[in-house]
Amino acid sequence: MKCFVTGGAGFIGSSMIDRLLADGHQVCCYDNMSSGQERFLDNARKSADFTFILGDLLDAEKLAASMAGSDIVFHFAANADVRHGSEHPRRDLDQNTIGTYNVLAGMLAHNIRKIVFSSTGSIYGECKVVPTPEDAPFPVQTSLYGASKLAGEGLISAFCEAFQIRAWIFRFVSILGERYTHGHVYDFCRQLFEDPGHLKVLGDGTQRKSYLYVQDCVDAILHALDKATERVNIFNLGTDEYVQVSDSIAAICKELGATPKLEYSGGDRGWIGDNPFILLDCSRIRTLGWKPKFTINESIIKTVKFIDQNRWVFDARS
Repeated sequence: MKCFVTGGAGFIGSSMIDRLLADGHQVCCYDNMSSGQERFLDNARKSADFTFILGDLLDAEKLAASMAGSDIVFHFAANADVRHGSEHPRRDLDQNTIGTYNVLAGMLAHNIRKIVFSSTGSIYGECKVVPTPEDAPFPVQTSLYGASKLAGEGLISAFCEAFQIRAWIFRFVSILGERYTHGHVYDFCRQLFEDPGHLKVLGDGTQRKSYLYVQDCVDAILHALDKATERVNIFNLGTDEYVQVSDSIAAICKELGATPKLEYSGGDRGWIGDNPFILLDCSRIRTLGWKPKFTINESIIKTVKFIDQNRWVFDARS
């Protein structure tokens, strides 16, 4: 199978590429390197079945031409900077919604009929149903990121209906693990490396979040791709547990041997659009026979170890 992976130099995309190559597939990575990292492709570049194309989703002509000959698209490219969406409102529209339309248009141009889409649990906003199932009451959007991803889901579903495309849409909780380069564990580690005696925390530390280890995420996607047979297949991906931010801080500090003074910004959320309680009902994908292998605490520790051993990610991200 020839796989086209957008955002393949990123955290989840590069992890998927390594797995696809290990399974014997051909892979073409398409990435503008705005947040992707060359080092994440070191393993992939050793394979004769791997090719890389530097390109942006908004370059529709180049994107479509690059997709020629592919059997399936794994669409991971996106602006994932949820916190600063209100500062750059156009960015989510361009990279997440218009970019997704351009991917779909490129698929039509080359008769590609399968797409895997990385959506987000943020599309549920502050849903009153917790744990939140895929068929929860239609959510009121609270972040530009979530709104742009939900719009992408809508485009994909409409293309599936109009053009007989098949889709696998995954609504993730936050993903942790090796190659993780943004989010709360990254931010806390960066602060603690600079000053192990002081840590600034957005909110009051009581926010409750669910997380998933990146290799569990890859396992789930490939499992659903093999087992789910509807035209449009939508799955929540996460664990059946959650942690408070304060618990996450404790695990990080224990792993690093730090005892900082905590400075809270206050309130029950960290930024505009932050949901103070995220827990997804993942029973739908559980019925296919998948379940995560790692707990949230194990995922946090694996992430801290990676960041501690690869501090170059701070310079790369900046």
